[in-house]
Amino acid sequence: MTVSPPPVFPPRKRRPSAGAFIAPNFSDHKLIQSLLILSQEISSLKPLQYILKSTSLSIIRKIKLLSILFEELVRNPNPFFSPTLLCFEEMYIVLQRIKTLIEDCSNGSSKIWLLFQFESVAASFHELTLELSTLLDIFPVNEMNLSDDVQELVFLIRKQLAEAKVILDPRDVQLREQVVTMLDRIKKEIVPSQLMLSEIFNRLALCNSSSCRDELEILEDEIQNQIDEKSKCQIVSLIGLVRYGKCVLYGASTPVTDNRRRKVVAEVNIPTDFRCPISLDLMRDPVVVATGQTYDRESINLWIESGHNTCPKTGQTLAHANLIPNRALKNLIAMWCREQKIPFESAADGGQQLTQNGGVIRNKAALEATKMTVSFLVNKLSNSQSLEAANGVVYELRALAKTDSDSRTCMGEASTIPLLVRYLGSDVGSSLPNLQVNAVTTVLNLSILEENKTRIMETDGALNGVIEVLRSGATLEAKGNAAATIFSLCGVHSYRKKLGKKTRVLKGLIDLAKNGNSCSKRDALMAILNLAGDRETASRLVEGGVIDMVNDIVNVLPEEAVTVLEVVVKRGGIFAVAAAYNSIRKISNLLRQGTDSAREIVAAILVNLCRKGGSEMVAELASINGIERMIWELMGSGTIRARRKAASLMRILRRWAAGMDGSDHSIVSATISSSSRATLAS
Repeated sequence: MTVSPPPVFPPRKRRPSAGAFIAPNFSDHKLIQSLLILSQEISSLKPLQYILKSTSLSIIRKIKLLSILFEELVRNPNPFFSPTLLCFEEMYIVLQRIKTLIEDCSNGSSKIWLLFQFESVAASFHELTLELSTLLDIFPVNEMNLSDDVQELVFLIRKQLAEAKVILDPRDVQLREQVVTMLDRIKKEIVPSQLMLSEIFNRLALCNSSSCRDELEILEDEIQNQIDEKSKCQIVSLIGLVRYGKCVLYGASTPVTDNRRRKVVAEVNIPTDFRCPISLDLMRDPVVVATGQTYDRESINLWIESGHNTCPKTGQTLAHANLIPNRALKNLIAMWCREQKIPFESAADGGQQLTQNGGVIRNKAALEATKMTVSFLVNKLSNSQSLEAANGVVYELRALAKTDSDSRTCMGEASTIPLLVRYLGSDVGSSLPNLQVNAVTTVLNLSILEENKTRIMETDGALNGVIEVLRSGATLEAKGNAAATIFSLCGVHSYRKKLGKKTRVLKGLIDLAKNGNSCSKRDALMAILNLAGDRETASRLVEGGVIDMVNDIVNVLPEEAVTVLEVVVKRGGIFAVAAAYNSIRKISNLLRQGTDSAREIVAAILVNLCRKGGSEMVAELASINGIERMIWELMGSGTIRARRKAASLMRILRRWAAGMDGSDHSIVSATISSSSRATLAS
C-alpha cells in the first residue's frame, strides 16, 4: 500500500485553540460572569483599521449592547432551567469565536492577504451574527425578571442581528481591483506606477521598510497555512509585489548585522537525529543510502564524489549510489525549525515555497516582480556615490538572495557578483565593516545556486575577494561567511580541487578554526572537512597544521574537531598518521565524556591510527590510564559502529600486550619518533 508523504510544511498553529469551541463547565453564576467578562473584552477591542472596518465595528457595537444584559443578570441572579443554561453555553462559544476572529484579523493576518480574503471573512462575521441572533430568539426574556429597559434592549439587539447583512466596503473592493490590475501588469513585464504603488501601500498602512518586512514575514508564514495551490500561488505573487514596493518606495533598510539564522542554529541544541552524521550540521535535505542510513544530500554527495563507495556510518559497501529522499524526517525537521523560529530552507528546493507534494510554486507575477526588484537594486548599486549608500543597497541584495532560487538566478543574470567584488576588499572592511559583511554574505547566499558557483569562480576578483575576507576580514562574521562560501563552492568537484591547491585558503580556514568564535569555527571546520576529502589537499592540510588545530579546539567543538581529524587521518597518508600521534591522549578522553557520535568517531580514529601507526601508537594508547575500561563501556553502550570499532580496538590492544603484533611498521614508527623529537625540540 502506498502511503502519501505528509505535507512539507506542517500546518501553522493559529488561534483559535481547540478549547475555544468547547462549552465551559461552569456553574450558573460563574457562566454569567464569564459571559460578562468576555463581552466586555470584545467591546474593548479596536475595530479592524484598514480592511473590513465597518463589519468589525458593527459586531463590536452589538456585543457592547449585549454586555448590558449580562451585567443585569450578574446583579440579579436567577435560577436557570436546562434550556436556558444551554443557550448561555452556546452563546459563550459564539462570543469566543467572534473575539478570536477579530484578534486574528487584527494581529495575525497579512493586510494584503486579508484584502484578497475580505469577502469570505465578512461572510464569517455575518455567520456568527446569525448564530447570535438565533440564540437570542430562543432566549426566554420574559422569564428572567429583567428590567423594562434591558428587555427593550434585548428586543433591539434581536432586531439589529436579524436585519444584519454582509457588509462589503466599496473602497475595499476598489483597492483589491487595483492590486489585481497591478499584478496583471507585472505579469506583462510592465513596471508599476510608483504613484499607484504608493497609494496602495498607504491604504494598507505599509508605510515604511519595517512594516513591509513584517508583512513579508506574515505572508511567508501564511503560505504554510494554506491547503489549496491557488491560494499559495496568490500569496507568492503578493510577496513579490510587497518586496518590490518595499525597495522602490522606501529605499534600503537600515543595514544591520543579520546573523540571525546562524546564531539561532548555533545556540539551539539540535536533536542528534536531525544532524547529518558527516557534517554534524542540521540536515536540510535528508536522504537514505543503500544501507538504510540517513545523511544530508549535500554531504553524502560530496562523500561519494570523493571516490568513496562505502556508507560513512557503517563502513558497509554501498550496493548502489541512489539517494532516496527521507520526507518523513524532513517534515519533522521543518516542524522543529518552525518551533525554534529557525528558517528552514532545503538545499533541494533552493528556498522555493513548496506544494504539498513537494513541487515548487511558481508564477509569472512573482518572477517578474523579482526581476524588477533585482534590476532596481542593481541599477541603484551601480550609481551609489558613497559607501553608506552602497551599504543599504547591498543589505537589500543580501536579504533578497536569501529568499529563493528565482531571486538568486535573477541576481546572477543581472551581473550582481561583479558589483559586489569592489566591497570585499580590506579598505572597505576598515572603513565600513558592515558593508564588507553584507557583501560577502550576499556572495554566500548567491553561491547556493549551482550556476552562481560558476559565476563566482569565473568573475575577476570574486574568489580572491572572498579569500581576502577569509584571511583579513574586518569581523569574525565576515570571515565566517567567507569560510561558508568556500564550503559552498566545494560542492563542485573541480572547484574543490582548485581551492585545495590554494595555500591562502587552507591557512585562512585553519587560522579561523583556531581563533574564531563558535559560529565561525564551525564554518571553517565544515569547509576543511569538504576539502580534506581530496588526498592531495588532506596532505597540504597536515603540512599547514590542521592536526595541531584540532588539538587546540577539540574541547570546544569536539564532534566537529574529531570528524575533521578522522577524514584527515584517512586521506592524509603516513605523515597524517605520524602528526596525529600527539592527539591520542586528548581525543581518548572523549571515549568517556563525549556524545555518542563523538565516541564513535574517536573509536574509528584510534583503530585507524593503531593499524597504520604500529606498536608506538598502540603503546601510547595503552599507556592511558583506564583506557580498557573506556573501551569496554563503549562496547556495551555505544552505537553499532562504535561497538564494532571498540571491539577492534580491544583486539589490537590485547594482541599488542601479548606481543602478537608482528606487522612491519618501521617506516611509520620512525616517522613518529622523528615527529616526537621535533615536538620536544620545539
